[in-house]
Amino acid sequence: METLAQDKIEKIVKDTNLKHIAIIMDGNRRWAKERFLPSMMGHKKGVDALKKVTRACDDFGVKYLTLYAFSTENWNRKQEEVDFLMDLLASTLKSELKELNENNVKMNFIGDLSALNKNLQNILDESREVTKNNTGVVLTVAINYGARDEIVNAVKNIIKDGKKQEEITQELISKYLYTFDIPDPDFLIRTSGEKRISNYLLWQIAYSEIFVTDTYWPEFDKEQLSKAIIEFGLRQRRYGK
Repeated sequence: METLAQDKIEKIVKDTNLKHIAIIMDGNRRWAKERFLPSMMGHKKGVDALKKVTRACDDFGVKYLTLYAFSTENWNRKQEEVDFLMDLLASTLKSELKELNENNVKMNFIGDLSALNKNLQNILDESREVTKNNTGVVLTVAINYGARDEIVNAVKNIIKDGKKQEEITQELISKYLYTFDIPDPDFLIRTSGEKRISNYLLWQIAYSEIFVTDTYWPEFDKEQLSKAIIEFGLRQRRYGK
């Protein structure tokens, strides 16, 4: 039964040319609160969901997966939680890198990474280096990421490079974004029922289909992703036409 279901999802992915899924992973803290657990437990459970969804994308034939892990606004949270999130990210990458590499996952990171502590920066560099030749799912994690900051950064670099007014095109701007080497998302998923974009990939999702689920991120798994992809298969993408 599971094989038949997976075959169906694989067919939708292929028929719709679904290459790139971006996800706003939301609801970790609410998941924990409803279970009278500390918010840190929700974040830990969220890591399990991340692993499940990455494997599911590989099973379904989705080439690119981009996840919103930590926004530029998240620094405003309690210092204890910020420190925990940074430590969790570092420890997860260290412990999972071998398996990610064995599963042919290529790691990528976007955002203003210069603001992260040196130890975490080194771990990100190692993750990229170890997996750079892999040909499976390209897993991009957005850390200290904000779409407006990304666009401002792109404009500054365009000016720095001395580009002339007549050279400024959509294609040129895209080349100066953090995501210059991956395609724009076809599908944006937000968990936990919130209906907003939260400063995520504002340029890149111009024509992405959007799907909001009430499911909290820690409970999002292969079955939930399957349901979302089935919904994507029912959409008619018009690209503004």
